[in-house]
Amino acid sequence: MFSSGATGLSDASSTPSAPTPAPSPTAQLPNLDLRIPTSAQEVSDTTKQAASWFDTHWQGWLASGLRIVFIVVLALVLRAVVRKLISQLIGRMARTAEHQEESRLGGLLANTGVVNPERRQQRSEAIGSVLRSVASFSILGTAALMVLSALGVNLAPLLASAGVAGVAIGFGARNLVTDFLSGVFMIMEDQYGVGDEIDTGVATGTVLEVGLRVTKLRGANGEIWYIRNGEVKRIANMSQGWSTASVDVQIGYKEDLLRAEDLILQTAEELAKEAPYDELVWAPVSILGVESVAADSVMVRIEARTAPGKSAVVSRALRQRLKIAFDRAGIKVKEEALTAAGAAAAASAATGVVIAPVPAPAAEQAAPSALADPNSARFKATEPIPAPKPEP
Repeated sequence: MFSSGATGLSDASSTPSAPTPAPSPTAQLPNLDLRIPTSAQEVSDTTKQAASWFDTHWQGWLASGLRIVFIVVLALVLRAVVRKLISQLIGRMARTAEHQEESRLGGLLANTGVVNPERRQQRSEAIGSVLRSVASFSILGTAALMVLSALGVNLAPLLASAGVAGVAIGFGARNLVTDFLSGVFMIMEDQYGVGDEIDTGVATGTVLEVGLRVTKLRGANGEIWYIRNGEVKRIANMSQGWSTASVDVQIGYKEDLLRAEDLILQTAEELAKEAPYDELVWAPVSILGVESVAADSVMVRIEARTAPGKSAVVSRALRQRLKIAFDRAGIKVKEEALTAAGAAAAASAATGVVIAPVPAPAAEQAAPSALADPNSARFKATEPIPAPKPEP
């Protein structure tokens, strides 16, 4: 390279009036010489050649550098602005119920009347994290492609390869995308949260962790369930809003129902005034009425609105208090079954006519056995054969 450049300059100095055209790069390839210049003239010629090349390309370098800097700065500024807007949006969504009238964005979080502020804050932070990640990935990815284009990289093969790879990944990871989208909507709609008792159809338990792809449950026997969000078709949340404690009270058939109902309401009111049930019972106990009637008892159903997930605790306490109250008031929960003699005595007392109890039928006697008569042939046949007498 250096030798060919020096030779070209010496030829040009010998015939200054007839400049030679610049050879094409393909014509110079066989004459490349990479030896180090040894003379001052060769050093001077090489320096001039390098300065000329730099003078020709520095404007393009400067334009490309400024363009890259502008793209990077614009991407960072746009990313900061978008993240700021997302933070403000999430802040409005996380406002409490008193401020919802001033903001229309609070409706994006469902169940505003039954979700506590901590749950709303957790949901808004999760949604904000997802939105910020998506915005950052989109903006920075677009900026990276623009920088590669400014550097002269041909993006057509890269985009074609990315398209083919995207299709292949899309077929293989369609379940992952479904799980991710289902997790996002579950969080936005607040279908359940950490600590809730839920029934997903395939498993029932307490929610330990809510992720964008997998939900972790603790079962009743201590097992841990990992459930993909995309596979959940229905969800029953037993810890959201409020619960209903339903108790069936059994009362004897002959007992006074009005007296029993008054005792039930009095016992329930006393229970609702004591700690810790004063915070668990959210509405007075109501008697729905007679649920069923049997020959010896009557079933009365009562209900009470309780804190979410506390219906079982209130039901157990209410049953215990009602049992104690019934014992003190002498109210039977079931009529005793009467025997035949007792039924006859009760009928005699009611009608005034003495009714003799019907004797129980005598047990049938079996026919006498033939072996019981010692004079019978069968009895004699069962006697042992006597031993023969010895001869004299």
